Amino acid sequence: MAKKVNENVAEELHIPALDIKYFDVLIIGDSPLIVHAWSDKAKKMMLDKQMKKATKGCEAKDPFMDFVDSMYWLTKKPKKPTMEDVLSAKFGFPTIAFKAAAVDSGYQQGILSKKTTARGAFHIIGDYAEIEGIPEMREDMVRVGQGVADIRYRGEFKEWRTVLRIRYNASSISSEQIVSLFNVAGFACGVGEWRPSKDGSFGTFHVGTINE
Repeated sequence: MAKKVNENVAEELHIPALDIKYFDVLIIGDSPLIVHAWSDKAKKMMLDKQMKKATKGCEAKDPFMDFVDSMYWLTKKPKKPTMEDVLSAKFGFPTIAFKAAAVDSGYQQGILSKKTTARGAFHIIGDYAEIEGIPEMREDMVRVGQGVADIRYRGEFKEWRTVLRIRYNASSISSEQIVSLFNVAGFACGVGEWRPSKDGSFGTFHVGTINE
């Protein structure tokens, strides 16, 4: 038998509104940004391996295509791109990398008591932030599985900047605190390959001013 609701006890539920605000953060690179996106070929090879499919032998290395595939294309990537296509295209970088850097550095430097505090207090709009800069092909000697030497060709933006669109709850964190987190992140963590948080010195940045 269903219980009768006591109308005298029932009260109207009042949910306080979130104080959601927006602002833009100008990020200016202090050291070159090295990018390394997963290429379609690499993702297919990984999937084929997980699905126990027979794989072909290693294909001949194509330095230019390795360079092209290492970047996050915002414009449509041609099937057979040229350097002219690269220079006229727009590229981005995952916004999640900037947020992770801000949260991690804030916690490491004692600005945040808990990482979850900032994770839920602000968000960066969009999956990718457009990178302003001219990409160049970078060649590096690296060590892969079991110390085997290999040559990697990746995109590098020696001078770069981007704008992050921030959505935040002003009841939990201020815009000044968020800017401080990104400033610390740019010095202590950085983004991209060989960044400070991975024992490198690339991908460092600072929050720019209106005159920069």
